[in-house]
Amino acid sequence: QVQLVESGGGLVQAGGTLRLSCAASGRTINNFAMGWFRQTPGKEREFVAAINWSGARTYYADSAKGRFTISRDSAKTTVYLQMNSLKPDDTAVYYCAGRYSTYGYYYTSGGQYDYWGQGTQVTVSS
Repeated sequence: QVQLVESGGGLVQAGGTLRLSCAASGRTINNFAMGWFRQTPGKEREFVAAINWSGARTYYADSAKGRFTISRDSAKTTVYLQMNSLKPDDTAVYYCAGRYSTYGYYYTSGGQYDYWGQGTQVTVSS
């Protein structure tokens, strides 16, 4: 019932910065845990970052720690992924995901999410 739409992807040089946004419509995501995943052709979808419903708790894949930051703006029903020091290996389609959550948990598996965006392409050149 909730629809998620990613934006902010594009082409960037190695070492550069991008900020992805995930906007929700149709239903508030104030009580939704959210996550970011990425996928390249022929590979399984990979967890990147997660945030609980309040935004107080976050978790990152090892590949993202120290470079990426997930945050949320409940008033605007938007979740962000700030990506710094980008590497060519970060090239992928990035997806945001959400699930209703009455607890303060975050989730790191794609199977734990119920709603998905269509993805936004991130390409990092060397």
